[in-house]
Amino acid sequence: MNSDELNSLKDFLDREARRINSPDFIAHDPVQFPRRFSRLQDIEIVSLLCATIAWGNRKMICSNCEKMLAIMENDPYAYVMDRAYEALPDRLNIHRTFFAANFKNMLRGLRQIYVTHDSLHDFARHHHVELDAEPAWKLVEHIQHEFFLANGCHDSRCLPTKLADTALKRVNMALRWLVRDDGIVDLGVWNVITPAQLFIPLDVHVGNTARSLRLITRRANDKRTVLELTEALRRMRPDDPVLYDYALFGVGIGV
Repeated sequence: MNSDELNSLKDFLDREARRINSPDFIAHDPVQFPRRFSRLQDIEIVSLLCATIAWGNRKMICSNCEKMLAIMENDPYAYVMDRAYEALPDRLNIHRTFFAANFKNMLRGLRQIYVTHDSLHDFARHHHVELDAEPAWKLVEHIQHEFFLANGCHDSRCLPTKLADTALKRVNMALRWLVRDDGIVDLGVWNVITPAQLFIPLDVHVGNTARSLRLITRRANDKRTVLELTEALRRMRPDDPVLYDYALFGVGIGV
């Protein structure tokens, strides 16, 4: 892609990002749920939970995020620290193949972190994830360790286990919410890493759109493709490449 083509593509993506990254987007997206809270720990818990079940139909995702908040009596941090989740029957369905057994594994793991750290943000800072070239994957590596201590096993419904290959889509989405700070849709409550260090939340639609725009050529939606796509976006916006998640999400689906 020559410089003229790159500039033309950047103009297109900038327009699409402005169109989608607007207050109107919030009401139809899972980002609405962490935005309901002001306490950092609540925002972190809800961000991770809602991103974890963010696959499939958006209307169903949002309905089931409401279900999770109702289960937690709209007080997520207190619910986690009080271990109230232990009363749930394991086979209670939360979202598609994510059941209460997985939900409990996740909340036990988060409690393990909050017992020794004031916030997940402080946990990330404690482990210096900002110094890693791939901070999202480094963060998950450390969270996985705590989840294993809490549960005695790894649960791939909570966090991907094959970090060498996974696109880490849901965690990268949660980090977009927590880190990006333009004051429109994302919350920007973390500063342990910067928007420049974020990676694109890669799903099938975003991958296919990126290929149609010649940003990537690989067919697999894996970690290598995330790295390549994010690097391509950084060439256009080095300080905030994941702004273009809005553009790639919105192109072709009439949002």
